[in-house]
Amino acid sequence: MVREDKSTWKANYFVKLVQLFDEYPKCFLVEADNVGSKQMQQIRMSLRGRAVVLMGKNTMMRKAMRGHLENNPALERLLPFIRGNVGFVFTKEELTDVRDLILLNKVQAPARAGALAPLDVKVPAQNTGLGPEKTSFFQALNIPTKITKGTIEIIQDVNLIKEGDRVGMSEATLLNMLNISPFSYGLIVNKVYDSGTIFDPAILDITDDDLQARFMAGVRNVAALSLKIGYPTVASAPHSIVNGMKNCMAIAAVTDITFKEAELLKEYLADPSKFAAAAAPAASSGGGAAAPAAAAKKEESEEEEDDDMGFGLFD
Repeated sequence: MVREDKSTWKANYFVKLVQLFDEYPKCFLVEADNVGSKQMQQIRMSLRGRAVVLMGKNTMMRKAMRGHLENNPALERLLPFIRGNVGFVFTKEELTDVRDLILLNKVQAPARAGALAPLDVKVPAQNTGLGPEKTSFFQALNIPTKITKGTIEIIQDVNLIKEGDRVGMSEATLLNMLNISPFSYGLIVNKVYDSGTIFDPAILDITDDDLQARFMAGVRNVAALSLKIGYPTVASAPHSIVNGMKNCMAIAAVTDITFKEAELLKEYLADPSKFAAAAAPAASSGGGAAAPAAAAKKEESEEEEDDDMGFGLFD
């Protein structure tokens, strides 16, 4: 198969990128640091039929997108985010489903000197199986050890690397000696593009319940402000009506004015014993078990008195 020259390959790449933007309304801008060719092939296979992965040089992607701005001006919003080792994942399906598939394809990898740690690395307490000649190596890293049956044993967990720090040569060598592969690498979703709108991938995790909670919090704030400044709104109207009813009930309680809703209130105020009658069912339901016990205790004490007849044993 004859390989096409560089200019033809660039022209075909530009056409392909433009066609993908025209055909697919949604895409992910992904970062591909530390992702090898074999892993990339596996990612493409897992997304086959659901999404299309396109990588390339940043200069070529920017040039193709600038040439297509006349037909799709929204692409200009993507240009500032094309930095580093990035690419596109185009799709027509649900963004959350495709995002989960992208993040699912990760492989374990050993720590390499000079790489940025994507997470904290902790070395657990264990018997390393290494000989005593390696003791100085652990001492240089301030790792507490002891010799057990001729081998080095780490006596407590050690926080070796913090997230965001560069992995040193000594740390990488130690993790490799212990056969620990602490990192996992795959495509990282940086931005989401959907019909001209660009947003962070965290937006995809927002549920309907989250939206409802935020909306109701806004309604409560509007109602509180409206009540404070005395400006009626749809949000504050129910509260204003309830507060007005409370004021009317208070006036009816101390005057001869009456209305349907105030009749029960006046009835209770006229005969306070009804308050006790209303509270009695609640008290009986709570102390129902105690009453029979008290009655049984009273009967038992009366029986003891009858048996005793008021005489002692030596009377």
